[in-house]
Amino acid sequence: MSGCVSSYLSLSPEVASALASGSAVVALESTLLAHGLPWPDNIEVALASEAAVRQSGAVPATIAVMGGRVHVGLSDAELDRLAQAKGVMKLSRADLA
Repeated sequence: MSGCVSSYLSLSPEVASALASGSAVVALESTLLAHGLPWPDNIEVALASEAAVRQSGAVPATIAVMGGRVHVGLSDAELDRLAQAKGVMKLSRADLA
């Protein structure tokens, strides 16, 4: 199953599969990774949050805008890249238009 939904929205294969099967998906924001905590605390908290969601029987879907696309569900490599990135913009609904 392709993770691509459209030219501006991308679901990870795991999130797309969970949604298609009606499984629980929990959205997690990426603010702690990019702005809330310093490296490496930020990645540790993000991974622990995703693990807690999985332990509860749901699929975690960390959300971030990367490369001009809204990504719902990040890979470990994407989480790590965002956690170490400098100068990440903080976005709101007003910025997405």
